[in-house]
Amino acid sequence: MYIQHLYGLFSHPHAEWDSIKKENYSMTHVYLAHLAFLAGIPAISLYFGTTQVGLSLTGDEYITLSTERALPLSIAFYCAMLVGVGFMSYITFWMEKTFGAEASFERCLTFISFTATPMFFVGLVGLFPVIWLNVLVVMGAVCYSLYLLYVGVPIFMNIPEERGFIFASSILTAGLCTLIGFMAATIIIWGSGIIPALAI
Repeated sequence: MYIQHLYGLFSHPHAEWDSIKKENYSMTHVYLAHLAFLAGIPAISLYFGTTQVGLSLTGDEYITLSTERALPLSIAFYCAMLVGVGFMSYITFWMEKTFGAEASFERCLTFISFTATPMFFVGLVGLFPVIWLNVLVVMGAVCYSLYLLYVGVPIFMNIPEERGFIFASSILTAGLCTLIGFMAATIIIWGSGIIPALAI
């Protein structure tokens, strides 16, 4: 059922959001049947990309990470994505009554996980980690996720479009703050001595 919805979100998102909101998914089902696999796409791709191909800013010189350094970073990245989706779902659940929506945490988790799906899928670009290419592809996925967010909120939460726009903008703001928080945590962790070493 999830795969069918994923196709629909790319081909006819308005109708697909209406279809998704009629179904009920448990938190366990969302994490085990959806997020556990999707979060693995960028994590595994970056692991193989950084150890086998190497990081590059321009595509000319490549810096390869050792497997001992790349593996814990990939696992941390995988866990961070799962935690990030859960946190954004909680923020959405916390804000919903302010905007007149009536949805459980599980429904908010379902909504956020489907909204973030394009960003998970483009994680495949991590197999060829050239920074400028990765940034362009990820920005394209972010734009489509934002489109899904603004289209989906009024439909999935069953609220007027005007209120849905403000709700979606609030979710976006919370998402940006979450991203900054994760970036700050990454800088602190790397600054404490966990710095990738070059493979020899």
